[in-house]
Amino acid sequence: MNRVVLERRVRDDGVLQLTLPLGAERAGRDVQITVELLEPNRAMTSESWRAGILSTAGGWEGEFERPLQDVPEEREPLS
Repeated sequence: MNRVVLERRVRDDGVLQLTLPLGAERAGRDVQITVELLEPNRAMTSESWRAGILSTAGGWEGEFERPLQDVPEEREPLS
């Protein structure tokens, strides 16, 4: 299956019109079309970023502990 992704804007009358040439060799084939509405691209303000970060405060549940570290391997000197 070859997937084709298109982004188009719905007209002011609420109609989405697509023209998708697939080639004569695919004439008579069945297709499936899925429509997914995209969210508007809203730029994040510094205030909304800050609010998002601050909302994570106090969210950690558990202990802070450092796991045991492996012994570093012995290497020959570079010089």
